[in-house]
Amino acid sequence: MNDKAESFLKLLKIMDELRELCPWDKKQTIESIRHLTIEETFELSDAILKNDLNEVKKELGDLLLHIVFYSRIASETNTFNIKDVIDSLCEKLIFRHPHIYGDVKVENEEDVKQNWEQLKQKEANGNKTVLSGVPNSMPALLKAYRIQEKARAVGFDWEKPEQVFEKVKEELNEFEAEVKQKNTALAEKEFGDVLFSLINYARFLNINPEDALEATNKKFINRFNYMESKVKDQGKQIADCKLEELDKYWEEAKKQ
Repeated sequence: MNDKAESFLKLLKIMDELRELCPWDKKQTIESIRHLTIEETFELSDAILKNDLNEVKKELGDLLLHIVFYSRIASETNTFNIKDVIDSLCEKLIFRHPHIYGDVKVENEEDVKQNWEQLKQKEANGNKTVLSGVPNSMPALLKAYRIQEKARAVGFDWEKPEQVFEKVKEELNEFEAEVKQKNTALAEKEFGDVLFSLINYARFLNINPEDALEATNKKFINRFNYMESKVKDQGKQIADCKLEELDKYWEEAKKQ
C-alpha cells in the first residue's frame, strides 16, 4: 500500500471514531453541515485568489473532510458510502474522456468541453434538460456564465464576439431608455439583460467575469483603505471630508 492510500485510510478511521465518540460529530446530519461546506468552499476560493498554496492545502483538507463526513453519514442508512462516491466518480471521468479512454479524436480544449456537456446529456437518458445541471443556489454571476457555456456546448451561441458586443450596446440603450422613463421595474429587468450580455461578451474574450470583478473589488478596497488611512492621519473621519479632499487621496492611491 502506498503512502497516499495509507493517509486516506487513516482519515476514514478518524472519521469513524469521531462519528462514534464525539458528541458534536455524532449529532450532525447531511443538512446540518451543508452551510459549513459552502463556507469551506469560499475559504478555499479566497486562498486560491491570494495564491497562498499552504492555505489552499489546508482548505482542500477541510473539503475532503466534508466529503468523507457526508459519505459516513449516508453509510449509516446504507444509502451510499465513500467507495460508492469514488467508484461513481471514476466511472464518470472515464465515460466523459473518450479521447483518453476511447477512440474519440479532439483537436483542442473547446472540443473537450463540448464533448463533456454532450456526454452529460447522454448520462441523463433524456430525463434532464440542458440547463438542469446548473445549481439554483449558485451565485447569479457564475450561474449566467455556466448557462452560457452549456448553451454553447449544444450549438446555441453567437458566432463572433462583435455580434455579442452589439448586443451589449443594444441592452445598454434599452436600459438607458427605461431609466429615463423612471420605470424602476423595467429598468431592473433591462439591467439584468445588460449584465447577462456583458458576461457573454467576457466569455467570448476568454475573460472569467467572476475573476475580473473580484480583481476590481480588491482594487477598490485597497484604494479606499489608503484613502481612509490618509483621512485618519488628519484626525478626521471620511464622513467629515469634502469630496474634493477624498478625490485627492483617491488619485494618490491609484498611483501607488
